[in-house]
Amino acid sequence: MKTEEIISRAEQVLMHTYGRYKLVLDHGEGMYVYDNDGKKYLDFAAGIGVFALGYGNKELNDAITAQLNKLTHTSNYYYCETSMLAAEKFTKASGMDRVFFTNSGTEAIEGALKLARKYYYNKKGVADSEIIAMNHSFHGRSMGAVTVTGTESYRIPFEPLIGNVKFAEYNDLEGVKALVTEKTAAIIMETVQGEGGIHPANEAFIKGVRALCDEKDILLILDEVQCGMGRSGDMFAYQTYGVMPDIVTSAKGLGSGVPVGAFAAREEVASALVPGDHGSTYGGNPLVCAAVSKVFDLFEEKKILDNVKEVGAYLYKKLDEFAEAHKDIVVEHRGVMMMQGLEFTFDVHGIAAKVLEQGLITIAAGKYVIRFLPPLIAEKKHVDEMIEKLEKAVAAEMAEKGM
Repeated sequence: MKTEEIISRAEQVLMHTYGRYKLVLDHGEGMYVYDNDGKKYLDFAAGIGVFALGYGNKELNDAITAQLNKLTHTSNYYYCETSMLAAEKFTKASGMDRVFFTNSGTEAIEGALKLARKYYYNKKGVADSEIIAMNHSFHGRSMGAVTVTGTESYRIPFEPLIGNVKFAEYNDLEGVKALVTEKTAAIIMETVQGEGGIHPANEAFIKGVRALCDEKDILLILDEVQCGMGRSGDMFAYQTYGVMPDIVTSAKGLGSGVPVGAFAAREEVASALVPGDHGSTYGGNPLVCAAVSKVFDLFEEKKILDNVKEVGAYLYKKLDEFAEAHKDIVVEHRGVMMMQGLEFTFDVHGIAAKVLEQGLITIAAGKYVIRFLPPLIAEKKHVDEMIEKLEKAVAAEMAEKGM
């Protein structure tokens, strides 16, 4: 089917909830995806940080296919070997004690919020808990996740929301402290803010929040849906800081293309949920858990974290050089390893469109930031190729703007 026909027909039947580019993707291999006309694109967005192992990984595909041919669904009223193995590997990697598998990162956030409020209810005996979240955060699109997302434009059209949520400035410890009351059940934040513009937590801030939670008996929920699963150079970004959450959420790279999420907690907290409190028809089914289990195996076998540290440092160096060379239009370069961003002085959506013309896929984070979320198998040569294409796209955008 021709590209124009696919787009035309899709526009007639899909809800208009995305500002889609006029691009039809057909297949992928390694670091590259190909459109319906056969054009090749270097992918530095990875499906919004999903394809940790790149496209078409044979070992992962074989594990999924084997489970597909065996059993895809059972319901959670029965035990399953793949979910047990996936849970063992997740808890070992995260340092948590128990995990609940979901279908997405948004559902993981919903579960984490329910767990925090149930824990508070068990402790206090009343359902009047408060949650502190961060401005400019992003936690998902469902009603609960929107409630703790710190951007008004995401929240206002859908009010009234779940209530009893306050917002502090990210990396402002005193601002967080000022919002704490006897009703504060949890503080939720991304270890590295993604959609909000690629802002890593300051070490003093995240350690200070952890100490505050310990002092006040408040749960710390760290959202690692985007920044987790190796992007920081550690399996989870909080490990880079040497802190531990009480609850962690995960998704995206967890399935490396398969739709799966998770929230996990230490034993005392996890035990607050009992049969009837939470559930999911498809969450943690044999198929997705076979993928999760294999992803953890491949991270170890292929030394993915070592590659992230080496190539991530190189990516940081090259983007630093780019920022210095273009300091008249680049406000700041920031991020961690394979989750980095460039903030420009103007709307970056024009650049995002022009890099496609150069055969490069990136993604914006808000209005002014281009973020770089390559598959974790990226090599230095891919970084060099990306920089070359980015340079051409920026030059074209500046020429168009008369800059």
